[in-house]
Amino acid sequence: MPYLCGTVFEVGAGLGTRTKRLATYATRWVAIEPDVGMSETLAEARRSELLPSNVEVLRGGLSALPPDIRADTVLYLDVLEHILADREELHLAAGKLRAGGYLVVLAPAHPALYTPFDRAIGHYRRYKAKTLIRTAPPSLKVIRWRMLDCVGMLASVANRLLLQTSMPSQTQVLFWDRVLVRLSRLLDPVLGYRVGKSVLVVWQKSA
Repeated sequence: MPYLCGTVFEVGAGLGTRTKRLATYATRWVAIEPDVGMSETLAEARRSELLPSNVEVLRGGLSALPPDIRADTVLYLDVLEHILADREELHLAAGKLRAGGYLVVLAPAHPALYTPFDRAIGHYRRYKAKTLIRTAPPSLKVIRWRMLDCVGMLASVANRLLLQTSMPSQTQVLFWDRVLVRLSRLLDPVLGYRVGKSVLVVWQKSA
């Protein structure tokens, strides 16, 4: 995990599923979560040592951080699409980065695949790669972008055109996690990371 080092701000940490897995790569990990219930669950997980000892829990958003604290990486994993003012959010994130630091965003791709399910779970949008890239301020330079989950994209297209279900069943979710995601991890490199239902962009702040 080359971009997860030093101090990491994870915006929208949720219930900490990814926090638990990724925080060990960093020296200091600040799990930022605006939802009261989720932030309390995170805090309890930290007190119970279910999260690594380097994890700190902050209720709120980036603006709740002390103004003098800076990060080596600011991380948004399936979060930016939930934020109405996404451009303003990434400008704020850029201001929280140290020189040479990284901004990492993973978000759902392809606006044409936007469905009632997206709306139901609070997605304001899905992104084209070039649209997401342009959302960040000019002080950040793109150093990597790729599409992920090629098999999941085919499933999403099938649902959009044929099934048109607004909410997936538990069986569908489990099948996606246990089968489609694993297949995508094998096929994404073969396709050169050019096809997928999610887009990943990494920017670096000018030194």
